[in-house]
Amino acid sequence: MQTDQRLTVDSSATYKLRVQGYLDESWSDFMGGAAIRVQSRHNEPQITEVTGEFRDQAALAGALGLPLLSVECVAIRPSNRP
Repeated sequence: MQTDQRLTVDSSATYKLRVQGYLDESWSDFMGGAAIRVQSRHNEPQITEVTGEFRDQAALAGALGLPLLSVECVAIRPSNRP
């Protein structure tokens, strides 16, 4: 059986998000165990990088209330659909 590796709006996938602002580690549980790393440079806004699996793009879009700087799909979970 061949698996579908194409990204669709209902694909479960791992994303790396960069948002402007600060998210502490407590957000990891809220986002299903996503890894959270805050980057900070002198005299610049804080940037938080979130890497985790989201069940679909609707979950991805609703995950954060901060301005998105970038979204990168780093892995697509194989679909079991025919």
